[in-house]
Amino acid sequence: MKISTLKHFVLVAAVAAASIRVGAVETVSDPFMGDWQGSVTIGAENKAVAVYMIPLDKGRYEARFVADFSQRGPYLHRLRGEIREGQFRFMDDIALDAAHIAETTDKGVLFTASLWSGKLSGDSVQGAITGVQKGRFDLHKTKRISPELGKLPPENAIVLFNGQNLDQWQTRDGKPAGWKLLTNGVMEVKGGDVVSKEKFGDFQLHLEFCLPYMPRESGQGRANSGVYLQTRYETQVLDSYGLEGMDNECGGFYQICSPALNMCAPPLQWQSYDITFHQATLGADGKKTANARVTVIHNGVKIHDNFELPHVTPGGKNTKEGVPAGLLLQDHNNPVQYRNVWVKRL
Repeated sequence: MKISTLKHFVLVAAVAAASIRVGAVETVSDPFMGDWQGSVTIGAENKAVAVYMIPLDKGRYEARFVADFSQRGPYLHRLRGEIREGQFRFMDDIALDAAHIAETTDKGVLFTASLWSGKLSGDSVQGAITGVQKGRFDLHKTKRISPELGKLPPENAIVLFNGQNLDQWQTRDGKPAGWKLLTNGVMEVKGGDVVSKEKFGDFQLHLEFCLPYMPRESGQGRANSGVYLQTRYETQVLDSYGLEGMDNECGGFYQICSPALNMCAPPLQWQSYDITFHQATLGADGKKTANARVTVIHNGVKIHDNFELPHVTPGGKNTKEGVPAGLLLQDHNNPVQYRNVWVKRL
């Protein structure tokens, strides 16, 4: 698949904050998780780097280094460690626990890993690399923001959520939607899946979502939800910030295909999906003659380009392809938030 470049993704200097307001909930934020940039020098070689700082349990982090944010790999470095009391202290992935930091041989202590250590100054850190590799690093915190946030619906669009009520939504069995309606135009997952009352064939969809901060969880337990097109095809919503970008991670179509690029932002940061969908076509006998097709723009970057969906995905409500159906937002027992949801029929 051909993907668009990152030039439309806004990159700004990040300011560490004590807290961030998500909907009506005041949530303590993590000032260190998220995007970093800078340079790494090992020996005589100096490289520009982009870093995904992924929060782990108990104030620890995994730092994944790539050449730039348009790449999910290969990783230049993978570190684990902590940022505490102004100190940056990480080990590389050769030694993800203290038992493997060094080995004792007949030649004495042989280091099998490298230590990255430095002191923070505001949102920057400079430090030294010692051990197997020797060098230095210089990093500063940044933030990429979707240029599609706040996108206004065209005049002929159907607004499914305007931030004021849940009138356009119902449960799978047609009862009133029970999600939490928060201030600031936000609805929060609670009480089962919701399905739009309106049904759609070919359409353009815009919605925005925010992932909760769940550093103690991992995999499918970490800020899980999903956007089911025509209640059949799931575009995954998940905290997969900095990961490889698989079919069951954010932007993937579950058990069908991975996103061309993992554009998932860190938790507590609003993100956008802009999706163009063309339903499957049926012959006179009702049998499918062509697959559904979809283009997905995640945070301003194209991650699926007119991709054919060969079949429905698990967990949906309706398996009959080629027939108009609603939009389904999944409750996976995590308080994911949504806002600014609208659809334009094509």
